[in-house]
Amino acid sequence: MLHEFMRQYSFATVVTQQGNAPFASHLPMLLDSSAGTHGALLGHMARNNAQWRDFTPGTEVLVIFQGPHAYVSPAWYELSPLAAPTWNYVAAHAYGEARVLSEDELVSTLHRLVDENEKTFSLPWKLELTQAMRERALGSIVGFEIRLSRIEGKFKLSQNRSEQDRRNVMAQFAKTAHGNDVAHWMNKTLERK
Repeated sequence: MLHEFMRQYSFATVVTQQGNAPFASHLPMLLDSSAGTHGALLGHMARNNAQWRDFTPGTEVLVIFQGPHAYVSPAWYELSPLAAPTWNYVAAHAYGEARVLSEDELVSTLHRLVDENEKTFSLPWKLELTQAMRERALGSIVGFEIRLSRIEGKFKLSQNRSEQDRRNVMAQFAKTAHGNDVAHWMNKTLERK
């Protein structure tokens, strides 16, 4: 379920440590489930983004996948005298060690990223790198792989409420596109019980 979520919400926040301060970049990620025990994340960033220099052996990187979220009103519960407003959300935290990709690995990653993001279009665009494009484009980006050591799911979806309260919340969420995504994940967690 976590891999499915990470694929659906693949625009993630990559967090590293620079000196005594955290540093973050927001990047599209590609999950390779077949790599290692927990999979690997592939991506690229601008070469002038100094974060890639943080990808040193033995240094852990955090990648945060933020999914749908929505406010929950206590008025939606059956009996709500002691209830308080809250927030439902879905997120995943993926941890691992990053390494910079070779040029050939970067080209392969670019093809995979484009193919993955174009596959739902009726006329998908194909990446065709000419030698001139390769020299210009590849010099301005850095590819990387983060081999995952663990993934933590953060699913706060009214699990502490009664089944009727959960159904009430889902019915309210279904009234908006934003909340409908949260209701979808609430339903998925109900189905897994």
